[in-house]
Amino acid sequence: MEEPALLRAYPGLRARLLRHAVIPAATPVEPLRLPGAREGALWIKRDERCCGLYGGNKPRKLEWILGHALARGSRRLVTTGGLGTHHGLATAILGRDAGLATTLVLVRQPITPAVRRSLALQAAWGARLVYGANVPGAALELLRVLGASALRGERPHLVATGGSSARGSAGFVSAGLELALQVREGRLPAPARIYVPVGTGGTLAGLVAGLRLAGLATRVVGVLVTDILPPNPERLAAQARATLRFLHRLDAKLPRLAIGASDFELIRDQLGPGYGAVTPAALRAVQIAAEAGVALETTYTGKCMAALLARLPSASPEQPILFWNTYNAIDVAAHAPGAVDEALLPRRLRRLVARA
Repeated sequence: MEEPALLRAYPGLRARLLRHAVIPAATPVEPLRLPGAREGALWIKRDERCCGLYGGNKPRKLEWILGHALARGSRRLVTTGGLGTHHGLATAILGRDAGLATTLVLVRQPITPAVRRSLALQAAWGARLVYGANVPGAALELLRVLGASALRGERPHLVATGGSSARGSAGFVSAGLELALQVREGRLPAPARIYVPVGTGGTLAGLVAGLRLAGLATRVVGVLVTDILPPNPERLAAQARATLRFLHRLDAKLPRLAIGASDFELIRDQLGPGYGAVTPAALRAVQIAAEAGVALETTYTGKCMAALLARLPSASPEQPILFWNTYNAIDVAAHAPGAVDEALLPRRLRRLVARA
């Protein structure tokens, strides 16, 4: 395992920021050739296969969260998300690898074929699925699940939605430092802008903090994909500052930086009717990316690519754009320990899916 860029830059964190290592090395950066783009104007960060168990942005957060959960003797992870939550599926898979059980408390979203597939995969990987319907209902179910788990002596570990805690966002502080190292090594020019999808905001907040630590002037553009408690620039800045304060407490050599709302640029015009809703622009973006050899989906990365395509004329070799691929391209069904079958869902979720 290659040591993460964060620990190489701040070795004082090694003994205090624990990690269940699942990402073996820095992910590649490559030119991205799309129709209408000038040579050298577009680049891609290939996080989709960052981990052999699950790709995308989730493992970057979860390996630090899992390290902490294991250190405190937890036996169960508890987290929340939409019915088709990628974060929840990744938590179940990587948690199982670490020897931890997982409970997912789920809220409604449009039930597409991809959502049905994700639900079946969550069950196949052994997650206990609890339907909370809406945000207030999920909050009540979450309290009930945590209480019952504690009474069983499992020392449950609550994982923030999307892994977007200070500890989880530290994974993208490291990612920002990783990219800066690749720039210094001449693997790509310093991007003028990086495009990432934004759900809970931990990826964006951590990445901005990491790039600032590295001294890169790159601006990160967040493409909003959720209308469920959507973050705004002020909240994102607060997340970034909280992550840096957390790391500074563990190693005082890590500087405190002034990060404000103006450091965050959010694009809101790709959301469509709401979280998980498929838009024509996202479908087109997924198709264009596929023709370039890049697999995306329509909830997160397709909408992010659609935003990039709409602003393609601004990209040039002198002002290059980087698309950070947060999608999972690992076939998690191939190695699932259980059958991938909707019939194995809890009764309430089976009925919900059947009505869709």
